[in-house]
Amino acid sequence: MTNIKYRHLSRDSAHRRALLRNLATSLIEHESITTTWHKAKEAQRWVEKLITLGKKNTNASKSKAQGMIFDDHKHLPKVFGELAKRYASRTGGYTRVLRTESDQNDAAQSAILSLIDGPRDMRFAMTAKALARHQTEGSPMTELTALNMHKVTRFREDGEAELEAEVKRLTLSEAAEQQRLEDEYKEDGTQYEWTRGPGRRAGPGRVVKRVVESGSPGTDPRDFVRKFGGRKARSPRP
Repeated sequence: MTNIKYRHLSRDSAHRRALLRNLATSLIEHESITTTWHKAKEAQRWVEKLITLGKKNTNASKSKAQGMIFDDHKHLPKVFGELAKRYASRTGGYTRVLRTESDQNDAAQSAILSLIDGPRDMRFAMTAKALARHQTEGSPMTELTALNMHKVTRFREDGEAELEAEVKRLTLSEAAEQQRLEDEYKEDGTQYEWTRGPGRRAGPGRVVKRVVESGSPGTDPRDFVRKFGGRKARSPRP
């Protein structure tokens, strides 16, 4: 088996470097980007090195970092300021890659690359949503949720307070939405159901809400998924 240092991404050296600089620039600016799995993994290594240079904060590191992103005069202050401060207590692991279902015509493996402990940290949002669901249903917290809660608050400044505030916001938002559905149903009989969009296979995350003439208002999409057996009930691809 032949070992390689990195993925070439079907590009020559100059094109590959330009691609990674572009991805790094977008990630620093937006803190979360969607791309293919292989590009995300290579960009992750690139951005980890860039943030490490930002934490060193020397003339040599600034000079080297200028060649790793575009529009360096615009984005380097964030790398050497906000991000260096955010990850001061971390020795590494500033980014996270999460696989997602491919939405591209070529069925390429897709992924979300994001900066952790930031405003667009997906694990933080998912953990808050899980905690809000446990509170609403009155169910005990699972070990995985407790572990994720520890991870997302460990290095985040005022992490526990931010997580508690987000859980409260989600709980109130869900209660307000349910109340709105009930008010519409009482007022003019408007009802909703969760249904699968055209061309969608069975499984979670692929249902949408629409107005119907019969049924109960605001049916939980998890009931729809359980009805079809979740992922095990997927129909085979043609």
